[in-house]
Amino acid sequence: MNKKKILVVDDDAVVVRGLSIKLKANGFEVLTAADGAECVAAVRTQRPDLILLDITFPVDVNSVSWDGFRIMEWLKHLEAAANIPVVVISAGNSEIYRSQAKAAGAVAFFHKPISHEDLFGYIRRKLNVKSPVAGRSNRVRS
Repeated sequence: MNKKKILVVDDDAVVVRGLSIKLKANGFEVLTAADGAECVAAVRTQRPDLILLDITFPVDVNSVSWDGFRIMEWLKHLEAAANIPVVVISAGNSEIYRSQAKAAGAVAFFHKPISHEDLFGYIRRKLNVKSPVAGRSNRVRS
């Protein structure tokens, strides 16, 4: 069985590590990127099935200043990204970011701290993937 690939794009190493561990435990292959350039490169070379994208990234005065909205704009120009759903995850103002993310093409928005159960349920539905516990016996043990 081919595992679905999820690209986690976030500059916070703790968030990336936590999501990576939980995604792997839920049966997904995980790719990571710390900024827009790494995200675009991963999309071109690895072709993820879904992208989890943060909105805010530190400003780098020596290169292109990326944020999640700019990354989504770049992805629109990549043929490799044409059918990859983008799920935004952000600790920013959820009322503002949610509407901006949807307008930019995101399929969903999750506010940090994220309910992993809700996020992984959404990802499984979006990618038509069964839960890793599907098929296990639900018998109650006494």
